[in-house]
Amino acid sequence: MAAAGRPWRVIPRPLLETVLHNYALHPRVPQPLLFHGPRGVGKSTLLLHRLLPRWSDQPHAVAFINFLHPSPSSPAAAPWSLLPADPASPHSLHDLRLRLESALEGLARAAVLCGAVGSKDVLAALSRNHGVSTALSRLLIPPATRSSATSVPARRSSSTSVPALWSRAVLAAVHRDDTAFCIGEGEATSCSMEEKAYMQEAMAALRVAKEVLGMQEGWRKEAIREMNRTGRFSRSLANSATDWPCLLLDVLSRAAEEEFFQPKLILNNVDVLRKAICEDETMVPAAMYHDSFIWRVIALGANEKCLPVIMSTSDGYYSSQAFVDFGFPNIFISRETFGWTPQEAKLHMVSEFFSEQEWKVVDEVLGPNPRQLSEIYMLKQKANSPEVLHDRNIEEIIDTYLAHLQVSVVNPAMEKALKMLQEFASDVREGKVPKIRSSFGAPWRHPPRDDNPDLSYKWAKIQLMDFIQSFVNTEFGMTAWKYWMILLLLP
Repeated sequence: MAAAGRPWRVIPRPLLETVLHNYALHPRVPQPLLFHGPRGVGKSTLLLHRLLPRWSDQPHAVAFINFLHPSPSSPAAAPWSLLPADPASPHSLHDLRLRLESALEGLARAAVLCGAVGSKDVLAALSRNHGVSTALSRLLIPPATRSSATSVPARRSSSTSVPALWSRAVLAAVHRDDTAFCIGEGEATSCSMEEKAYMQEAMAALRVAKEVLGMQEGWRKEAIREMNRTGRFSRSLANSATDWPCLLLDVLSRAAEEEFFQPKLILNNVDVLRKAICEDETMVPAAMYHDSFIWRVIALGANEKCLPVIMSTSDGYYSSQAFVDFGFPNIFISRETFGWTPQEAKLHMVSEFFSEQEWKVVDEVLGPNPRQLSEIYMLKQKANSPEVLHDRNIEEIIDTYLAHLQVSVVNPAMEKALKMLQEFASDVREGKVPKIRSSFGAPWRHPPRDDNPDLSYKWAKIQLMDFIQSFVNTEFGMTAWKYWMILLLLP
């Protein structure tokens, strides 16, 4: 029996791996890279298991942020890792924001420890886009009396310069006990006292910069609340939420140098950030935060060059609408992948993981999707275990796998699609949909004219079956769509 007990190995795609690796080898680049493809095709696997190990040694440093899962490791335990695309509970913008900022702060720490960033670098980046004298003056007020002071202090006198205020604020921050912005006992052990003091000053400068930007964002809270209430848009208010991560990007990009310090940022499942929930009225909405951050990454790359930023996603928004929203079709470097061809998959799978006869069955039913192939193989390895209900027969394994996908993936997705179509029919009846939108395709011209739920459900089901059948006819989707189509047609 082929491949008995062998562990599943990561099989690289040479072209994509080369494109991503060559992009990340540059210290600074003019634009971010968008890595888009369907769920389960192996994007996260390629990044985590092939590229991250190559970028983990000096002079490289990587901040890997998986917005869908807190851990940077594989999203879910196989073999049942094909979960619905939308999580049961939407992610909080507050949590995702902290995740992004913490990862960039870790990169900044690495830059400080290798001597690439100093206090003057932080002040220069802060002064380029922000007026900081008022916030610095307020930071120097003793905490005990700060709350009783006016919300926004008076302007500083002309005799007090920003560099002087900065030096005093950094000196005060050096003596504070803050584990997030200090040099630990096990860090910089081979450095002299002067070098360690320089690094500690740089860490204190980062803390002061974060406090200044946080204070300025706090002064805008009521304006943000009013913006959210009226539904208006303000670029300055949107940017206030992303000032801190974008300042770190600016500092790190200017510090990047080939063969010395080469930072990189990977945003995995970046679409989760755009769809997050935010119940705090004094914070900008998630979509606005997402757009502001990406806009500023694009601007930094176009104007000054930015550290390599890779955004990985399976959301179709980024392969079409994002290019319209951000105003230019080539604003991202885009590389899309749709998995193996059947011939490529057979080359990798036979006879290391499946026998020739097993592969014929797998290929006929599921096709060459790498994620599904790995899960089928893991089910095969777990066969005859007490906790499973199948043996090593490949047909029975595939039946078990399809039954799981039907319950956990296909049925929820189909119900969601049917609900969307019924809502469309309701909007047409109420006149919310322009007539021109109802002219694309004959079926869309005749939605149900009354609110009978049974009639609306039948109409939606016909539209959905027609849509899926078009995928089957063009062989765009997996072979398994044929089986799911049959199940959908059943009463």
